[in-house]
Amino acid sequence: MREVLDGAKGMVGDAIIQKLDIKKIMLSSSNTIRFADLGCSVGPNTFIAMQHVVQALKDKYLYQVKNSTNNIPEFQIFFNDHVTNDFNTLFRSLPIDRSYYAFGVPGSFHEELLDEKSPAWNKGLIHYMGTSNVEVLNAYVAQFEKDMEMLLNARAEEIVEGGMMVLVTPFESYTRLFKFFGSSLMDLVNEEKLDESLVDSFNLPMHFPSPEDMTKVVEKNGCFSIERMELTYPKSKLVNEADAKTLIINLRAVLEGLIINHFGSKIAEEACVRTILKSDEIST
Repeated sequence: MREVLDGAKGMVGDAIIQKLDIKKIMLSSSNTIRFADLGCSVGPNTFIAMQHVVQALKDKYLYQVKNSTNNIPEFQIFFNDHVTNDFNTLFRSLPIDRSYYAFGVPGSFHEELLDEKSPAWNKGLIHYMGTSNVEVLNAYVAQFEKDMEMLLNARAEEIVEGGMMVLVTPFESYTRLFKFFGSSLMDLVNEEKLDESLVDSFNLPMHFPSPEDMTKVVEKNGCFSIERMELTYPKSKLVNEADAKTLIINLRAVLEGLIINHFGSKIAEEACVRTILKSDEIST
């Protein structure tokens, strides 16, 4: 995740400097700038990302608002994640030297993707990549479009005129990891350590939209315009020299709570360990 943040840092800073009209925002915010990190987890990555944003906003403010050195706005950051997120750890870990006020906002827009009666029931697999079932693919696309519509509508209500939203989406290198993580779960099924129905009923809630997919949903929604879109991670070390342990650490940072909730901590840990042992297969 740290590599992803570093890859997006320049793009976010450039977008703020080039596109954000901070004067317009300040007219309606009483010298306060508020923004949110959706899916913050417990740190430290969220703190690194938010500090990048704060610094870029300060630079933009000093550049755009003349004679403003002594009137830097107040920054308020809303940290959002699932209600099961450990917000106590998050707030205990807040940087002492931070230049913003922090607020916790628990909640999620994720919903269950499939059920056993659906024609898209994804038997033996935990993700849509690799399936030949068109219904599964269509179900993921439909859920992605529904979630994005909800996300865009909600943010349109919250963001002030002239505000900005940055979306960083996952990349397809993880699909190979999902394949081997799924096979580790099936190994446990074959060893009678895990009920196969638990694997069948588990679908990782991650879709990898193409730039065309993202453009389509944004234009259909009509609340936002796309100012910039780019692939920040096309030739990263993580993609070209995929290491199972590194990928698993990134996967767990995002989805560990979901996996443990479905399979239990013991099975989740064993499946992760087995996937790391498949490192040679993942890296080739």
